[in-house]
Amino acid sequence: MSNDLHVWELILNASLVVQAVMAILLAASVASWMIIFRKRALLNATEKAADRFEERFWSGTDLTSLHNQLTHNQDDDRGMVRVFLAGFAEFQRLRDQGRASADRLVGGAERAMRVALTREMDHLEHRLSFLATVGSTSPYIGLFGTVWGIMTSFHALANVNQATIAMVAPGISEALIATAMGLFAAIPAVIAYNKYSNQVDRMELRLDNFKEELSSILNRQALAVSGD
Repeated sequence: MSNDLHVWELILNASLVVQAVMAILLAASVASWMIIFRKRALLNATEKAADRFEERFWSGTDLTSLHNQLTHNQDDDRGMVRVFLAGFAEFQRLRDQGRASADRLVGGAERAMRVALTREMDHLEHRLSFLATVGSTSPYIGLFGTVWGIMTSFHALANVNQATIAMVAPGISEALIATAMGLFAAIPAVIAYNKYSNQVDRMELRLDNFKEELSSILNRQALAVSGD
């Protein structure tokens, strides 16, 4: 076995257990990167949609007109827009029924917004747990492959009268690739999980604040309608 052995040859010459570990880590890494790119696009789109909506919402436009426009325009139908649509639609429905107190009007809108907010957060948090799992377990999976490979290398020396470093070095090199692949899968997953979790938390706070602000506006409208 030559000293300039390539990584691919080391992988091919590894034991079946180590190769299985490497395959698992490779699959986890590919899946992680797919989630990372998709989650990045989703969170960025949600934040930009929220920015556009808040600009329109606080421009002084009539809420009924804004609701009608957003209902017929589905381009930004995500995040804060869905919270608004759910709350204001329920407010309108109860108001059109008549004989509804201000507390009932606002309470119904708040419940609808709370449900919409929960659904949005579930959507934003989807598969973040997978990144956390990959980040926490991949190094240990890689370490298992390394330990197994080293055990196999030393076991092969049992029938050798005189062992040299040249005899065990290739096997140890093969085994250490598993640890390297474990770190390669774990590090991006951990970084992405921490970054996206922070973004999701900030978006949740932003949506919750908007929900409270809209509730206050709807409360004033409900008091005007009911005459309380």
